[in-house]
Amino acid sequence: MVDRLRNALENLEPPHCPHCRTEMKWFRSQLVHDIPTSVVAHEFVYPGCGRTGLRETQFKAIVVPPDKLSAPRSIAKAA
Repeated sequence: MVDRLRNALENLEPPHCPHCRTEMKWFRSQLVHDIPTSVVAHEFVYPGCGRTGLRETQFKAIVVPPDKLSAPRSIAKAA
């Protein structure tokens, strides 16, 4: 999940402060919706004037069946 958040942020152009016309800095990302498509909200802030900006990205969730996972589902099943 962290890799998907990082990739979504790398392809996103940060907003500019409408007051200062300066590029805002990333503050945090948060998963908003997960089904059927995932929506991630990226929050940006400009510390000079305290304004914030919001951008959203979407991606399709990848579902992996439990028997195809690289590690056992629980320790009790593995033993």
